[in-house]
Amino acid sequence: MAILKIARMGNKLLLQKALPVDDPLGSEVRDLVYSMVETMGDAPGIGLAAPQVHVPLRIIVFYVPEDRSEGTGDVPLTVLINPSIEYLSTDMEDGVEGCLSVPGMQGIVPRYKHITYKGTQLDGSLVQREATGYHARVVQHEYDHLDGILYPMRIGDMSKFGFSEEFERNIEAAK
Repeated sequence: MAILKIARMGNKLLLQKALPVDDPLGSEVRDLVYSMVETMGDAPGIGLAAPQVHVPLRIIVFYVPEDRSEGTGDVPLTVLINPSIEYLSTDMEDGVEGCLSVPGMQGIVPRYKHITYKGTQLDGSLVQREATGYHARVVQHEYDHLDGILYPMRIGDMSKFGFSEEFERNIEAAK
């Protein structure tokens, strides 16, 4: 497949609501997903939404490595076409986020702690999972891209947003 160009903050496509995928089993969708996975690995990242590669469709790919899974085990590479999310609790927690479309920056973002999500996979099967912690954060972050939301838009206190190098130094100094 191909490494795709990643849209960066400021690109109008990232602020638009993505369109539903009419044919999740189509070869164009399969080719796009394979290229998204390759692009995500090359970046490197752990999640990518189709609007980030200049395609306004409701598709996300992600995985959660075991070292970030908070004891729940790794989440394998997951493809969600036309996904949906349900929040299972009103409890939220702050966490550090970055984004391939906002390179070199990080911020503290509030996210729901417990969600369920579902979507169609490339083979047409439905995946439905509950997620907590970092897993839930990753899904919500990627899902936001489908609705034209970038993580800095969710930061309530802009003193908690900055360049990654400076941000990480401040976190270490606070410890």
